[in-house]
Amino acid sequence: MALHKAVTRRDAFALPAIGAAALMIAPRLAHADAAAVEAEIRKLYADRKPTDGRIKLDVPQIAENGLVVPINIEVESPMTAQDHVKAVHVFADGNPLPGVLSFRFTPESGKAAASVRMRLSQTQNIICIAEMAGGALHSASANVKVTIGGCGG
Repeated sequence: MALHKAVTRRDAFALPAIGAAALMIAPRLAHADAAAVEAEIRKLYADRKPTDGRIKLDVPQIAENGLVVPINIEVESPMTAQDHVKAVHVFADGNPLPGVLSFRFTPESGKAAASVRMRLSQTQNIICIAEMAGGALHSASANVKVTIGGCGG
């Protein structure tokens, strides 16, 4: 018989008094910041610097609900074997993890575009990096003001 048992969330709520105490002392989730986003980008691309342009990043300036924030990305590219978008990465400097999503493209994609909904926990910057087949990097960014937290915030 084990001397110690890991307490699950279900166990914590089984006894109301203990469950409430556990909630009161539970640590608040940490959020990424600009430095964390820079570190993630550096992991992917070392010291290569992106240039502005070629990316159309369409996000709302104000998101009334952080649970479902629409994001539309389109990168200008002829999508030929020599000149196409290889990848697009999206980062947020206020979510628990800085890397939000990534897309991979090939010349057969025909167009480098994507539309998704993402969760934002608070007002924050969205940074989009597109990597081209030739190695060039392009970026775009936008600030989204979140009025109702999407990740418990």
